[in-house]
Amino acid sequence: MLFILYYILAIVVLVMHFTGFLARHNLEWLILVLAITVFPAVIYL
Repeated sequence: MLFILYYILAIVVLVMHFTGFLARHNLEWLILVLAITVFPAVIYL
């Protein structure tokens, strides 16, 4: 269940990034947080 919520959050953040919403509101750091949370899973697999 948490994986589904994580993927939904990731998709929403990426859509907001590509539409420019994050840049307009100085929230680009969300992309970095998303990348940091994915990194351990990539190392584990």
